Amino acid sequence: SKTISKCYVQVTGMTCASCVANIERNLRREDGIHSILVALMAGKAEVRYNPAVIHPGAIAELIRELGFGATVMENCGEGDGVLELVVRGMTCASCVHKIESTLMKTNGVLYCSVALATNKAHIKYDPEAIGPRDVIQVIKDLGFTTSLVKKDRSASHLDHKQEIRQWKRSFVVSLVFCIPVMGLMIYMMVMDSQLSDAHTHHNLSREDMEVLHSSMVLEYQLLPGLSVMNLLSFLLCVPVQVFGGWHFYIQASRALRHNTANMDVLVVLATTIAFLYSFIILLVAMAERAKVNPVTFFDTPPMLFVFISLGRWLEHVAKGKTSEALARLISLQATEATIVTLGPDNILLSEEQVDVELVQRGDIVKVVPGGKFPVDGRVIEGHSMVDESLITGEAMPVTKKPGNTVIAGSINQNGSLLISATHVGADTTLSQIVKLVEEAQTSKAPIQQFADKLSGYFVPFIVAVSVVTLFAWIVIGFVDFEIVEKYFLGYNKSISAAEVIIRFAFQASITVLCIACPCSLGLA
Repeated sequence: SKTISKCYVQVTGMTCASCVANIERNLRREDGIHSILVALMAGKAEVRYNPAVIHPGAIAELIRELGFGATVMENCGEGDGVLELVVRGMTCASCVHKIESTLMKTNGVLYCSVALATNKAHIKYDPEAIGPRDVIQVIKDLGFTTSLVKKDRSASHLDHKQEIRQWKRSFVVSLVFCIPVMGLMIYMMVMDSQLSDAHTHHNLSREDMEVLHSSMVLEYQLLPGLSVMNLLSFLLCVPVQVFGGWHFYIQASRALRHNTANMDVLVVLATTIAFLYSFIILLVAMAERAKVNPVTFFDTPPMLFVFISLGRWLEHVAKGKTSEALARLISLQATEATIVTLGPDNILLSEEQVDVELVQRGDIVKVVPGGKFPVDGRVIEGHSMVDESLITGEAMPVTKKPGNTVIAGSINQNGSLLISATHVGADTTLSQIVKLVEEAQTSKAPIQQFADKLSGYFVPFIVAVSVVTLFAWIVIGFVDFEIVEKYFLGYNKSISAAEVIIRFAFQASITVLCIACPCSLGLA
C-alpha cells in the first residue's frame, strides 16, 4: 500500500465557504493528494498526500496559485485529539499501569497518563486512526467505568460583571469626592487672581474687601498652620485614596512583585507621594505654627483616580459586551448527537445518542427536522433547508443536498439528513469562532502593549529625575542659599537654613513626580 503522510497548511485570504470548496475541489484533482480538509475559521488545511509523488511545499504552492496565501505549518501536533476522562474503579498503581500500557499498545494512541489520586486520564490520539469512543471502549473492556470530564459550557470565565462593578464603584467614589476638591481649587484660583488685581490697584473698594474676606474664609486657620481649605481637601482626599485607589494598589503591588512597572505603579506612586507629602507638610506646618499656609497637592489623587477608573470601567463594559455575545454563541452548540450505523445501500442498521464530544471524524450523524447540527460535516443523504444565520447572518434558509457542507450549530428545518462528520470537537467552525473571540479578549491591542512598554521605562525614569532634582537642589542650596531664598516663599526666619533647603528640595522633587503623573493619563 502507498504510504500516506499528513501535513497542515495555514491558508490566508479565505472569506467564505465557496473559497473552501474551490481549494478542496482543485487540490483533489492533483496527483499524489489523497484527501484534503479545509477549516475556514481556523484558516487551516489538513492534507493527506503520498510523499513519493508530492511534498508539502508543492501543496502550499498549489494553493497559492489559486490566489490564497499558504504556508506549511511546522508543528504537526495541531491535529492530535485530546481526551480527558474520569475513570472509576481503579484501586492501585497496577490498575493505572494496566490502563496505560493497554492504551499505549492501541493503534492511534500517542500519549496517555492516568492519575490514581484524581481518577483522571489524559489521552492524546490521532483522530485519523482512532476516536474517543474507541478509547472509552478499550478502558471499559478492561473492567473500569469511564465518562467524559464535563466541560463548562458557559462562558463564565469571560464574564466581566465583577470588574465592571468594581471599577464603576471606584469611579463613582472618586467622582463624588473629586468634584468638591476641583470646586475648591478653581474657587481659590479665581480668588487669588482677583486678590492680586486688588493689590495692584491699591485702592481697595468695598467689593474687593468682600472678595478678600470670602477667600480668607478658606485660608482661615482653624489651628495654627491648618487652613480650612487644606483640612477640607484632606478629608475629601482620604476616602478616594482608600476606596477609589484600592484596586490600583492591589495591581501595582502585583506588578512590583514581578519586577515590572506598569501604569498602575505610576498612578499609585504619584498619588501616594502627593498625598503623603501633603499630609506630612500639613503636620510640619501645624507643629511649627506656621503663619503662611503650606502648598498641598491634595487635588492630584482624586482627579487622577477619576479619569483612570473611568477609562478602566469603560474598557470592561466593552469587553463585557463581547462576552455576552460569546456566551450566546457557546449556548448554540448542540450537546448530543445521534450516530447511526449504515449497512449496504445506506440502510439504517442502528442508532445511538452520544455526547457531542464523543463524535469522531468520519461518523455518520443523523439530524432530524428541527434539530441542530452537532458537528461540521458533509451531507451524504437527504434533502433539506438549513438555517445558518448564526454563522453567516443569512436570514434565508440554505438548500442542502448530498455533497454540501453543513456547519455545527445551524438548524435543520424540514428534511432529515445524514451527514458524515468532517470537523469535530475543537475544530468545528463554532468552536473556532469562540476561540478567536477568546483570544481577542485575552490579548492586548498593540497600542496597549506599547503603552505598557513605555511606562516600563517611564516610571523608573521619572523616579530617577525626581531624585536628581532633590539632590540638585540640596547641593544648590548649600552652595548658594540666596537662590533658594528667592524661590521658597513664605518661610519664616525662625527655621534654620538647612531645613529650608531640604524642605524646598523635597517640594521640588515631589512636584516633578506629581506633574509627571498625569502623563500616565496621556498613556491611558
